[in-house]
Amino acid sequence: MTNTLKTAVLLATLSAVFLFLGEALGGAQGLVFGFMIAALTNIGSYWFSDKIVLRMYGAKEVGPEHTLYRIVAQLAQRAALPQPRVYIIPQDSPNAFATGRNPEHAAVAATEGILRLLNEQELAGVIGHELAHVKHRDILISSVAATLAAAIMMVSRFAMFFGSGRNDDREGSNPFTLIAMIILAPVAAALIQSAISRSREYDADAGGAAIAGSPLALVSALRKLDSAGKAIPLDASPATAHMFIVKPFSMGGLFSMFSTHPPTERRVEALMALARQ
Repeated sequence: MTNTLKTAVLLATLSAVFLFLGEALGGAQGLVFGFMIAALTNIGSYWFSDKIVLRMYGAKEVGPEHTLYRIVAQLAQRAALPQPRVYIIPQDSPNAFATGRNPEHAAVAATEGILRLLNEQELAGVIGHELAHVKHRDILISSVAATLAAAIMMVSRFAMFFGSGRNDDREGSNPFTLIAMIILAPVAAALIQSAISRSREYDADAGGAAIAGSPLALVSALRKLDSAGKAIPLDASPATAHMFIVKPFSMGGLFSMFSTHPPTERRVEALMALARQ
């Protein structure tokens, strides 16, 4: 199954979990309520997520006089994309992300730490990766997945504190099943959201290598970022972890199932296979 098809299936499954939870808690009215929440939250995420996340990390916009702007401009032209806005994040941890609701309203942000760590070729590999996210509209896909997952968790918490709106005497209702669903639905949502993010990272790596001109610069950058990121973790919100080129904090053991990024060694293996081709 291709990553694009896998993403579509996972998004459909995530939406189904959300609507099923709404229907189970409130019948037809709960289904409508769930759909309305999903629609409203997705619209809000679509229009305002870029402004919120850039403000969250204290990002400062830079212009043509900055090296990062020049690299972004060159690669955006090569990728046939509109010129994104370019931002610097005042943090030592090396990382970068792209945001914006579409290619015409995109922004690329990089930390001060990544600018000190990588040479220009490696930085071009990273920026190519982020521009591939823009070209594939992954920012919108990730925002929808994150919003749906958050809405599932919100509805589950509402049900936990206020109980089901359905009549427990109705045929087929089972309070134990409802309780299990309230607990398991958020876990399933988080797993699906993480799987969507991991699938998109592989595609962005391949697309970024094509934009930058070679997979090897990105391979070198990922290895450096993986090592330095463990030494200097990013002060990041878990809600935005999926946006960065490498996960901003470590997740080991069972928690790795919820990781928004594939293991760096697997990403490197995929890029090296691409280089051999």
